[in-house]
Formats: sequence, structure tokens, C-alpha cells
Amino acid sequence: MRRDRHDPGSHATVFERLRPPEGVVRQSLEGSRQVPFWLDDVADATHRHPELIGDATADLVVVGGGYCGLWTALLAKREDPSSRVVLIESHTLGWAASGRNGGFCDASLTHGHENGASRWPEEIDLLDRLGMRNLDEIEAEVAELGLDCHFERNGGLSVAIEPHQVDWLTGEVADADAVMGEVELLDQEAIRAQVASPTYLAGVWAKRSTALLHPARLVQELGRVASEMGVEIFEHTRAESLDAGATGPVTVRTGLGRLTAGRVALATNVFPSLLRRYRYHTVPVYDYALMTEPLTGEQLDSIGWRHRQGLSDLANQFHYYRMSRDNRILFGGYDAIYRAGGRVRAEYEDRAASYERLASHFFTTFPQLEDVRFSHRWAGAVDTSTRFCAFFGRGYRGRVAHAAGFTGLGVASTHFAALVLLDLLAGRTTQRTELAMVREPPLPFPPEPLASLGIQATRWSLDRADHRAGRRNLLLKALDKAGLGFDS
Repeated sequence: MRRDRHDPGSHATVFERLRPPEGVVRQSLEGSRQVPFWLDDVADATHRHPELIGDATADLVVVGGGYCGLWTALLAKREDPSSRVVLIESHTLGWAASGRNGGFCDASLTHGHENGASRWPEEIDLLDRLGMRNLDEIEAEVAELGLDCHFERNGGLSVAIEPHQVDWLTGEVADADAVMGEVELLDQEAIRAQVASPTYLAGVWAKRSTALLHPARLVQELGRVASEMGVEIFEHTRAESLDAGATGPVTVRTGLGRLTAGRVALATNVFPSLLRRYRYHTVPVYDYALMTEPLTGEQLDSIGWRHRQGLSDLANQFHYYRMSRDNRILFGGYDAIYRAGGRVRAEYEDRAASYERLASHFFTTFPQLEDVRFSHRWAGAVDTSTRFCAFFGRGYRGRVAHAAGFTGLGVASTHFAALVLLDLLAGRTTQRTELAMVREPPLPFPPEPLASLGIQATRWSLDRADHRAGRRNLLLKALDKAGLGFDS
């Protein structure tokens, strides 16, 4: 077992102990395309929307064409069919995080029970219940609206891949009380009977709190239904600024015109908010993923995985993986890369070291699949906040509402966020708007170079914890005490 000579308490992880041959890794990536699989899969069927040119008026303008913006526009139009709802997107619908994620539609609104409990202990039971209700509502709306997005509510497996993580699983079961649905603790034999990996030591199967779907198909279908309801959608229409007087409408200035509306919802995810007060509340952290070619029947038999659950391990630097409808395996996570300056750049997506590391970890997890090839590799920017889950804000005396900071778990929570945005814009006092999670903003990130120094130091510390049986160093303990730590 390899040890870090600078840290006598450091141990090699399973991915270092059981590293596959370099030739297997190299060959698996040959011929893979640098493009998100999901967007590539729907490219020929994607409906394009016009660019907005000139001036227009609306009752509600939604800025951003990802999940949060699409749900907000759709639900607003359903609530008031007579209202004029306009959605504008700077590129194309779902081209950013909504078309690049793993497709895990998770019930948690707080990026895990522990993360929420550490911040809102008095509200965590309510937040858990609201999260499950939100997932139930999404499942019902997928059926009611006829959203063809490959929705499968098969639950999720959390797996221990190091001895110290086995004890953590007991806590996971205790935390997942009745509101999170049926939960089963699996020993080594039982977890490997579910999915055959030599790295698994134990696991927890939460059978109702996670669904899987096709991310780009969900975008496509939400856009279709919203358009059929009468939402006006404009692509390649960049919102450049907001302007408003003390009362009256708000003006959204675009590159080639202006939109004037009584209310504006900002759903711009990782991109800078048009409300300047929130410019430092998110940073872009790049996440990387691989997609295999479709597995053969023999390859499928070698891994089991007949219940098609979503999977993630319990390391600080964790992996997430799942099966697609056509029996490909998506394998992502581990590396979370922040670039100094906090900008979103296409060139940050092509990072050979991250793809090679993911491929190596894939074959450690599934050595029986060493002849599998990857067809796609891609990355996307995660809108990370200091509390690691969504936050909300208002501006212009309540005529503008903002949501961001989903930190990689927004597939389901964007639906909840859309309901919050509509409550805020309508001036309604509801159970949602009374939540401390909604009322209280997170701490902003410091400006550069402090942001970069802090993020890199935290990432290094999390890596050290994974090499030291989960033991957190002084920096991580200090962040935990300050309410800036993370436990998903």
C-alpha cells in the first residue's frame, strides 16, 4: 500500500491500489468525441426558436433557457393562460448545465440531508418532505404533460469503496427517515449482487428518492410543451442589463432590442446575474464526464445492474454513474476544477488529465469491462454557491426574482425553484417563501485571488481527507464551523 511520504497517516485509495493498465485507458478514449452525449443524441430532433429583434412587451420575462427558466415559464403560463410569457436564451435551450448533467433527478433540495441539516436544523424535516413532494410532482407532470424524457424512478445506490465509509452508511440510513421512502442497507455480498464491482464494500439503496432521465430530452420536451401553451421562446437573445424606475415595468435590454415587463425571473445559472448584488454568490466549477458505447448483452450480464439505479460513491471527491436507455454507462465526477478568474470558457472543457483519470477509475470499478470504449467525453460548469444548494433573491422592489447556486443537483430542485420564483414575483406568502433557505442568502465568495486560493486549498484538503480515512484537517473543520463546509 502506497503512502504519502509527507503524511505518514496517508493511504492510497482503491483507485490507486487497483489502477488498470495505461494501455486499457488510452485505448478506451481513442475515437471518443468531445461533445455532450445528451445534446448529440437529440441534435437532429431539436426545434430551434427565433432571435428576438426589436422591442416587445410581456407580463413575465424569463431570462435563461435551462430547466429553471423553462419550468418557470411553463408553470407561469399554466397558472395564468391569458398572460404573455416570454423566455429568452443567449444561446440555445439547455446548451449549458441542463444538457450536460448526469440526469439524476434527486429529491434533496439541500444537496443531501447532512448539508441541509447543518444549515437549517429546525427546517430539515420540512425540507426533506418538500423535496419528496417536489419529486412526486415532477413524476406526475412527466406523465400528465407527456414529457418523453426517459424518466425512471429506480432509486439511487450510495456505495462505500473504503473501509471507513462503511460506518457512514449507517448514518445515511438513519438520516433517510420515512419521508425519503424505502431505504435498504446492503452488506458487501448484497451490494455486489446489485452491481458487480470489486470496489464495493457495502451500500445503501434509497428506492424512491432518486429518478433518472435524459437531460436534453427533458429540455426539449419542456420547450415543446411551453411553446404549445403559448410561451414565446427566443434563442440567441442575450440579456445585457436591467432597468426600472421606482415603480412600473422593468426593461430587459438585449443585443437587438428591449423587453418591457411587469415581472422578470432570472434563471441564468452559472452566468453572472443581472442583479449585481449576486455577482459573487456563485463560481463556475468544471465537472467532467464520459459515456461508453452501448454495452453488449454479455457485458451487461457481467455487471448485473438489473434495477438500473443511479450510483455514487461516498468519497469527498466522488463519482456518479448511471445507465442510459440504450445501455450505455455515464461515468462522471471526481475532478472539480476551478479556473482562476471564475470565467466560463469552452476551452476549459477539453482536459485530457480529467478524462484519463475518469477512464482509469471506471476500469478500477468495472475491470470486467476492459474492452469497452467511450464514445463521448464532455464537461460543464457547475454553478457552485457557498452553501452548495440553491439560493433566491429579489430586486427592483420585488419585480425581479433570482435563483442560482444549485451546485450540480438542480435537475429536480429547479422545479421547486421555479415555484419559489413565481411566489416571490406574485408577492405571495407561502410555505416555500417562509423557509429560511429561501429568505437567507449564502455568503458570497471573496474576490480574486482569494477565491482561487480558498477553493484550491479546500479541494486539496478534501483530497487529503480521502487519503486519511475521511479525517478532516483544520481548514475543513474551520469551514464546517463557519457554515461553509460540505457533506452531501
